[in-house]
Amino acid sequence: MTTRSMDFLSKYFECILDALPDGVFVSDVSGITLRVNRMYEQLTGLTQEQVQGKQVRALVENGVFDKVLNPEIVRTGKPATHVQQLQNGKKLVLSGFPVFDESGALRLVVTFVRDITMITRLNEQMEEQRHLIDQFHEQMAYITQKSSKALTPVYESQAIQGVVNMLQTVAPTDASVLLLGETGVGKDVFARLTHGHSARKDKIFLKVDCGGISETLTESEMFGYMPGAFTGASSKGKAGYFELADGGTVFLDEIGELPLSMQTRLLRVLQDGEIMRVGGSRTTKVDVRIIAATNKNLSECVETGTFRRDLYYRLNVATVTIPALRERPDDVRPLVEHFLRYYAGKYGKSMAIMEVALSILSRYQWPGNVRELQNLVHGLVITHKGSLISLRDLPVHITEDKTRGRCYADEILTGGRALKNIMADIERDFLQQALEVHGSVQKVADLFQIDRSTIFRKIQKK
Repeated sequence: MTTRSMDFLSKYFECILDALPDGVFVSDVSGITLRVNRMYEQLTGLTQEQVQGKQVRALVENGVFDKVLNPEIVRTGKPATHVQQLQNGKKLVLSGFPVFDESGALRLVVTFVRDITMITRLNEQMEEQRHLIDQFHEQMAYITQKSSKALTPVYESQAIQGVVNMLQTVAPTDASVLLLGETGVGKDVFARLTHGHSARKDKIFLKVDCGGISETLTESEMFGYMPGAFTGASSKGKAGYFELADGGTVFLDEIGELPLSMQTRLLRVLQDGEIMRVGGSRTTKVDVRIIAATNKNLSECVETGTFRRDLYYRLNVATVTIPALRERPDDVRPLVEHFLRYYAGKYGKSMAIMEVALSILSRYQWPGNVRELQNLVHGLVITHKGSLISLRDLPVHITEDKTRGRCYADEILTGGRALKNIMADIERDFLQQALEVHGSVQKVADLFQIDRSTIFRKIQKK
């Protein structure tokens, strides 16, 4: 480059710096500030006069900003990047570069400056939203709309048919429904059945476990809160369950666990169709259908003062009791087969259960109801190595009748029939199940080392 060109550029050097879209901070190897451009002044609020001739370390010590790149670049001779925060809270990203002379000696450090305050705020807001979403999913059992296939309970008993008929009758109305029954009978399944046959079936179905939310969070989670309503509250506030489910159904599981203070606010939702957020002064109209469930005797809770009488009457419009599984043994078989198909499919297995094992399961009292049965089948599918579940694969506490001190199997196998007839039934049952699992007579014959003709004879023998 000619001397004339150099002189020309030098003449307009400051104008060139001021034309750059980024802030520029130039310092020498001793850390003395030489020049800042106009964009730097705009970004930081610091003028040329305030920083020129000042030692960068002194600017840090005086709290003008918290970080400079000059010392690091002078020490390493390499570019560096860092985030700097000013006294006013603004955040800048610094990108510093060393400048060498013809002999390779470091002479200057040039730092380019960009404002990332807005990006930082957006990231913080996104993180806050992610936190709220995570918290929401932890505290809410689920918000879901089930397919019509999932709305029909699995049963054969007349008792459950009566329950289904009753729920299908009240479902099209907006009447509150109270589901009673022991833990594990499947009250949530019948709640979804009711929602699925209602005019709200295309709207949200929201399940709230009243016993699973801490009492300190119940009010804010159910009814929402205004910005800054309490320590740790979101600056934007938060909608509660009833606002989220507006137009749909709220299923309050284990409502007997709801604190009295919340019972009062729930009564307002049922009576007036409105809620008020925590920290708010105005009510908000909501349109929700309430389905409640409990394993408690609410009428007794009313007498003992743990449940509001007026709320009980509001909920007790259409009350349906789900019978325990021990009261409907006809449902054991279809439930076992249903869960067996589900979990076998889930884990890529092909499994069946022998008739004698099903008979044992039908006689068991099931204190944990359908949930206990489901967990049993789940465990059998996971742990059983074969394709056919037999009597000996069942847990001892199920095969033994502790109330009479004898084994159910003994009762079946000593029922006044000849041993050869009992064994013939067991063989026929085993072969039929094996054919269902493997789908081929020849394959069963090969696996169990038996002639095809023997298989046909034993299956047909009565």
